[in-house]
Amino acid sequence: MKKTGKTMTLPKFDYYAPKSIEEALGLLADMGGNARVMAGGTDLMVKMRNGLISPEAVIGLKNVADLDCISFSKMKGLTIGAGALLRDVAAHKGIRKHFPAIAYAAGETANVQIRNMGTVAGNLCNAAPSADNAPALIALGAQVTVVGPDGERTIALDRFFKGPGLTALEPGEILIAIRVPLPAAHSGAVYCHLSPRSKVDICAVGVAAMVTLDGNTCLNARVSLGAVAPIPMRAKKAEALLIGKALTRTAIEKAGIQAAKESRPISDMRASALYRRRMVEVLTRRAIGGACRQVK
Repeated sequence: MKKTGKTMTLPKFDYYAPKSIEEALGLLADMGGNARVMAGGTDLMVKMRNGLISPEAVIGLKNVADLDCISFSKMKGLTIGAGALLRDVAAHKGIRKHFPAIAYAAGETANVQIRNMGTVAGNLCNAAPSADNAPALIALGAQVTVVGPDGERTIALDRFFKGPGLTALEPGEILIAIRVPLPAAHSGAVYCHLSPRSKVDICAVGVAAMVTLDGNTCLNARVSLGAVAPIPMRAKKAEALLIGKALTRTAIEKAGIQAAKESRPISDMRASALYRRRMVEVLTRRAIGGACRQVK
């Protein structure tokens, strides 16, 4: 690789554009660990340009039929294909109506240029702790469908992340879809986040909350945190403080304090660990309150 100033050129690699998942799996099997799968490429190309990875081959999924499909039904819920662009998820009428937190997270990811190229699936597979799309999807009980040499399997999204840049994908597997069940009646979900430089920077703190209510009593709750631990995570102890309780101001405040305790933030150029922990408390309260206001 040549180095010019502060930028680095892409390493040499072979590019393949299969027209089916079967063809993509075959290429991946033939090349073993020397190939990377690419959906939008907004994360992969950056890593390659910065010299973090140097695959011999890139397998692009753009030409795989129907992989960019987004579908919704009240029976099956929401399906987001691995090729679906962030901009299309953000603008989809069904998602905006039934899963506004998912639409909002997709619309807040990075900037317009990246949303026009990047995919929700790619954002998840990059496995950055700060991935904007992960908290909302986790809070809503999303699963991912992956396919590989041994066939197809489903993984709950809150078990998909194993560490920074690491997922539960086995060698030779490809994520093909994200599936989200239709929320129960009288449910609401909200995603809140903070970035040091608004949309041009990576999320510094992200919190999503989903609640299901019977009157003011919480029947179910999920609270998910981003950018404050090695992986996007659920604050399960905070959830437990809400379930079965009236969601009073005091109850919501206690859940925010607990979520902050469960977080494991670090200090970096975007924010200090102390600031992140304090903002988890604030955003958890805000997300739970917003989710309650969505309930009809």
